[in-house]
Amino acid sequence: MTPELLLASALAGGAYTLAPGPAFLALLGIGAGSGRRAGALFLAGHFAGDISWATLALVAIIGAKTLGTTFFNVLDAVCGAYLCWLGYRAVTARRLEDGTTTFVPRNPFRRGLAFGMSNPKAYPVAVAMFTALLAGQATGLDWAALPTLLAAACCGFIVADIILITIIGAKPVRRWYSRHALWVTRASGVLFLGFGLQAIVSARG
Repeated sequence: MTPELLLASALAGGAYTLAPGPAFLALLGIGAGSGRRAGALFLAGHFAGDISWATLALVAIIGAKTLGTTFFNVLDAVCGAYLCWLGYRAVTARRLEDGTTTFVPRNPFRRGLAFGMSNPKAYPVAVAMFTALLAGQATGLDWAALPTLLAAACCGFIVADIILITIIGAKPVRRWYSRHALWVTRASGVLFLGFGLQAIVSARG
């Protein structure tokens, strides 16, 4: 195991976390609307999904494609249905008297856990990130390297999460969000619906 391979895996984990998507928009709403603590709880729950998808990506890259297409078709359908439900709630959100919206979850950790495990874009994005950054170190990829590579990726996840928590808790970000929270939430809902429907359609293919 070379330092270059570990660094590449950590960078892949960080890039995967920082890539904009449904979870990024959800975090923006939760963190800017409810503060850094709520955002940190969301990311703590989402971390389980990060580990799961990164593991599947590394397994696929190393060469064990034994799960076949049926597993991922079912996964796409379930994830798509969840995102559609989440999108509907966001599109129909209302502004409350305190400036927040009805879409802000009561339990950010549980929302992050569900989001992290159900994001249908996570697997292909994870595969793309890890493939791009690990391709030059292909000779060092084997089953024995999997736990160490995953640990390095987790370091990348954590550093990226710290960066995100810092950004969403900044006063300018929170002020901007307080002015546009409802429309940001509804726009996010449209995006969630799009991703959800795309996942359901692809599951039937």
